[in-house]
Amino acid sequence: MTIAIVGAGLGGLALARVLHVNGIEAVVYERESSRAARGQGGMLDIHSGQRALRVAGLIEQFHGIARGEGQDMRLLQPDGTLLLQEDTPDDAPLARPEVDRADLRDLLLDSLPEDMVRWGHAFTSADNGVLHFADGRNATYDLLVGADGAQSRVRPLLTDARPAHTGQNVVEVGIPDIDRTYPDLAAMVGRGTYWVIGDGRSLAAQRNGDGRVRIGVSFYNTAEDWFATSGIPFDDPAAARARLIELLPGWDARFTALIAACDDTVVPRSITTLPAGLTWPSAPDVTLLGDAAHLMPPVGEGANMALLDGAQLGLALAAHRDDFPAAVKEYEREMFERTGAAARMSADMQELLMSPDAAQRLLAFFQPG
Repeated sequence: MTIAIVGAGLGGLALARVLHVNGIEAVVYERESSRAARGQGGMLDIHSGQRALRVAGLIEQFHGIARGEGQDMRLLQPDGTLLLQEDTPDDAPLARPEVDRADLRDLLLDSLPEDMVRWGHAFTSADNGVLHFADGRNATYDLLVGADGAQSRVRPLLTDARPAHTGQNVVEVGIPDIDRTYPDLAAMVGRGTYWVIGDGRSLAAQRNGDGRVRIGVSFYNTAEDWFATSGIPFDDPAAARARLIELLPGWDARFTALIAACDDTVVPRSITTLPAGLTWPSAPDVTLLGDAAHLMPPVGEGANMALLDGAQLGLALAAHRDDFPAAVKEYEREMFERTGAAARMSADMQELLMSPDAAQRLLAFFQPG
């Protein structure tokens, strides 16, 4: 019985690891040419996902790469007013540590047999138990698991749902080696997340494990084509930084100094989501996990849900080794309930961020009562 996993992201690799631990063979097909083919993004807040890493037998290794100090947070208003500062004691439990996505992915990859991941396999379609790849190669399967992200090519086999724009557009920039290059800005940002929000905009600066501070400048209640009308020249990094600063009128000079210090990596990202609580009729030979199944606003739940999806599906398959349809049904029942709740909570947080009084509502969220 052949299990084919399309996508070597966190969810697909967690599934592969749990299957491997339980002596079940599977193959992961990934479109990228190698694990180093592209950057893997910034830091992740891993909380409930730690349960999946325990199931996978990797929790101790995770603790070795997690950054407890990454739980630090500073919340400010655009005029520079400090609303909240939380500094994590050195002996605090790793309840919500930050971890570099690339480090977590490498941990999962290194826990698998080398031949379990087939790089350079860009999935295009599947029919009658056969996978088709962009280069003309084919492979057979008994169970196909779509772990291929927001723009999943497996998803249409189960549902017509497509990601929709949320009204948030983000420009990602960053400062490499900030402790050496801009020590004053490094001290201002601190060890974790530095968050400025107000006026329908936000700036979130976060330390990465490699010394880079990754910065996302978000514009809320904006149209899907906002980048085309924003006047940001993405092909001219210096001019793009200058335009970003223009789009933050009245913001404290400390915040615009962060943008001015960034390097030439300027990336536009439109935020999209699938409908909260999305389900589909169970199929005996295909299912989905992670963003392919439940793309949510980026407020800290997506990676955790993907890890749990992989672990739960792996456990279900281990419990029903000779009955894949029963395993899929068991997994989907649990996944729909768990991720539906997480998606609704994430949508509520997204609505909070887009509200006119977002800073005060966030303060109340972090300091209830």
